[in-house]
Amino acid sequence: MLRNISIIIFVLSASGWISAQDAQGSNGSNGVALPVPTTESQTIIPQNGITESGNRLPLLLRDVKVLLAEAMMADVNKDTLEVLYSLDRIFELLAEADQLGEMKPQDREEFERYELSLMDLYAHRFETLEVTDASITAEKLRRNISEFVEPLAIEMGSSQFTVLDDRDGHIPLVRNKKVDQFIEFFQTRGKAQFQIWLDRYSHYGTMIDDILHEEEMPEELVFLAMIESGLNPRAYSRANAAGMWQFIYTTGKKFGLKRTWYVDERRDPIKSTYAAADYLKGLYKEFDHWYLAMAAYNCGEGRVRRAIRLHQTTDFWQLHSLPRETRNYIPYYLAAAIICRTPDQYGFSIGNSKIPPFEFDLVNIDQSADLTVIAQSAGINLKTLKTLNPELRQSATPSEQTYSLRLPKGRKETFVTNFTSLPDNQKFAPQNITHKVKRGESLWTISERYKVSIHDLAAVNKIKNRHKIRIGQKLTVPIKGGVSLEGGGPPGHYKVVYKVKRGDTLGHIAEDYGTGATKIRRWNNINYGEYIFPGQKLVLWIKG
Repeated sequence: MLRNISIIIFVLSASGWISAQDAQGSNGSNGVALPVPTTESQTIIPQNGITESGNRLPLLLRDVKVLLAEAMMADVNKDTLEVLYSLDRIFELLAEADQLGEMKPQDREEFERYELSLMDLYAHRFETLEVTDASITAEKLRRNISEFVEPLAIEMGSSQFTVLDDRDGHIPLVRNKKVDQFIEFFQTRGKAQFQIWLDRYSHYGTMIDDILHEEEMPEELVFLAMIESGLNPRAYSRANAAGMWQFIYTTGKKFGLKRTWYVDERRDPIKSTYAAADYLKGLYKEFDHWYLAMAAYNCGEGRVRRAIRLHQTTDFWQLHSLPRETRNYIPYYLAAAIICRTPDQYGFSIGNSKIPPFEFDLVNIDQSADLTVIAQSAGINLKTLKTLNPELRQSATPSEQTYSLRLPKGRKETFVTNFTSLPDNQKFAPQNITHKVKRGESLWTISERYKVSIHDLAAVNKIKNRHKIRIGQKLTVPIKGGVSLEGGGPPGHYKVVYKVKRGDTLGHIAEDYGTGATKIRRWNNINYGEYIFPGQKLVLWIKG
């Protein structure tokens, strides 16, 4: 932050907006020295900003300086909307200054210097505005800014918009040139991916529709999850947003989605849909239009509020100072929603997928149980179990509470019969370890000792500062789910203890014993990237 402020002071000083002496001040806004402008006569500005002669120019120029500093700080933070808002206010003030009447020579000189410096900064310093014309004039600059901030008159006729659906209680579906471009994209380069989305829609659509109906929300909101994640519960973005509805951690927490060592509820399709409905309900209550609510879902409420204030309109199509991604977001959404109404008309098929509907039975697990054992007891494969329970982050169910686990329809009775017949040491995963911190230990040394990540160790113990743990503090050390070495193995398997020889690899050992290297890693708590060594003893469970 201080480095950014220093850069801004340097640029303003080099451009003539503040003097070197000014830049050393310390009582400007946000820590930037912004003293009042001075002329050759060293005009002193009283508190009301007007000199004894009635000259308001010094006050206007002082406000211009403050706004320019704010514009440059917004540019550093890549906030294009705030840059435009500040520049628009600067032009209003400069236009007002130009209307003050005959200026004194020194005032005119300073006014023109400010104007020239602003053009130079606009042409060469503002990275977020993508200026391509270096030979900018004052009039052209004002016109460029006006194109961004003045509302555009959009003809709502057939040449611009085609309204496809505008029923009460539904999201209006319209077509325009931008929407048609995305429809064409989905029909060509994006066709294979969109078909995958449609297959997932066949899987999750009924479940999401039921929740939206229960929450009295438009059924078309399901397509918001489609463009957010492709209806993939395990989707994860570069911005650390997770799940079908792409919640970041803080927003997910605000709407009741937990993230612990064992679960990330942002990835649960049911819980996250309820959370998204709650979030969108609040956004619609504020903006009173679904396009604005969805735009706020994409870029944040603050940016939409500022865009409305800047353009003096609540018409989404006229808020062209919103981020480019958000300006494309609604046409992208509309294209997906329009295709999904009648997919066959656009060359897609729906309902022919081999993926069954999202249906399940619930069973309660009262201890941390190994998922492999659960899958084998239910007579299903592990992948099917994880697909039904995407919120699970480990290979075991949570240990701190009774957990409601999803099983495929019709498998509950088989599971209960097989699982209850197993001894506890076969069906339950190892429990977490409690470690008492000793002198000289750090979170890093403890994580190395137990072969767990320092991030998980900090998360389980809710440690915000990883450099501060105290002697005598009791830490919970999470143990990844897996069959305990002291206990039994999977049903129908016998135990083999193998001593590693020189030249052995996990792949070779797995092949010799008819098992998998991944299973050997899990049985022996070996992380990926860790080596085995001659003389090491490995526990193998071989099918009898």
